[in-house]
Amino acid sequence: MEGAALLLFRLFDFSTFRLCDLMNRQTTPIVQTAGLCKTFKDFWRRPRVKAVEDLSLEIFPGQVFGLLGPNGSGKSTTIKMLLGLLYPTRGRIAVFGKAPTDVAVKARIGFLPEESYLYRFLNARETLDYYGRLFRLPPRVRKTRTDMLLDMVGLKHEAKRRIGEYSKGMARRIGLAQALINDPEFLILDEPTSGLDPIGTRQIKDVIRELGNKGKTILLSSHVLADVEDVCDQITILYGGRQRAGGDIKSLLSKEEFTQFTTPKLSEGTIGEVRSLLQRLEKKEIINVGTPTHRLEEFFIDVVEKAQRENVETSGARSEGALAAFLSESEQGDSVVDSLLASAAPEPQADTVPVVEAPPRPAEAEPSQLVEDLLSKAQKPQEPAPLDSGAAEPTDAQPASAPVKADRLVIDELLGDSPSPPDKGDS
Repeated sequence: MEGAALLLFRLFDFSTFRLCDLMNRQTTPIVQTAGLCKTFKDFWRRPRVKAVEDLSLEIFPGQVFGLLGPNGSGKSTTIKMLLGLLYPTRGRIAVFGKAPTDVAVKARIGFLPEESYLYRFLNARETLDYYGRLFRLPPRVRKTRTDMLLDMVGLKHEAKRRIGEYSKGMARRIGLAQALINDPEFLILDEPTSGLDPIGTRQIKDVIRELGNKGKTILLSSHVLADVEDVCDQITILYGGRQRAGGDIKSLLSKEEFTQFTTPKLSEGTIGEVRSLLQRLEKKEIINVGTPTHRLEEFFIDVVEKAQRENVETSGARSEGALAAFLSESEQGDSVVDSLLASAAPEPQADTVPVVEAPPRPAEAEPSQLVEDLLSKAQKPQEPAPLDSGAAEPTDAQPASAPVKADRLVIDELLGDSPSPPDKGDS
């Protein structure tokens, strides 16, 4: 009974801590910048380009945040500073409350760059396994996550093809999979739909939406404004390195001065009566009456899905599967509770990420130093033996120092040192 009571107390204590931790995470920004500036200088250390100037951002947990702007507006520079790849010229920046260069912070981030820099001679499965090894994932976890991610991005049937044989759209799919292999809390996507066909674009947007619903925090940088409009909650528009607009996307795009109705098809007589009613009551005219149309993306998806239902063969990527189960927060919570029930021990804090340091490499000695160490004993002068009347003096036929001197000349020649000419008396 005491053991059961202790276990229940620990479970209650852990659940209370988990609830407080989730509440704190909802109020503490994942990313926070204040007065962030980055200036690139020329050879003479003179300011040349102000890529980012006085940028202040806050990205909260669970948000899908859009970073927009034309070419040269500072989007990529901002992302590189968030990843710790560039140091800011001025201002403050924090990711998970720490400096972006912290190793523990990098372990909690997934990144899909604008160009997929992948090893061309590895296949998809080997690529994901390689990135899993970089995060020190156990072999069984790597295999399970690789299978899930390949199915999720629609490359399960093309997993044994080399990456160099993939199209750009397929490379973007495997790039998204590698960004998710470590189950990141913060996901940075730079042009995720670049090179994708409409099917792939729609699938990637569905994945982003579902990840956002599962509690992932996502920073999306894209030139395709329709993609950002479909998936983002908050946006920031940059121009010339400065923030020109930002906030909730629905509030920014809403037209408060208009009212829109959508009804089933009406007859001309009914439309006329509605016009008369609006004129009499509101003194306003109906601006436009028309028939709503499908979006081209939706029509295209319907045509392709019909072909897929008819089992039309294709050598490209297939329809994606469900979201990988390990990316769901609920599954993580269940596994924690299961391990707590099994061990009856409190779980460590979720924010604590162990930093694994690589063992130091031994210092490499110079080749000449190694040779000197090996010859040290041979070159040391030996104590002369006491002379007595019966001792024989060394003869010219058996010189005592000849072998050592000859070896030394050969070694000096191999090491590139110019050997000293031998004495005439030694010949």
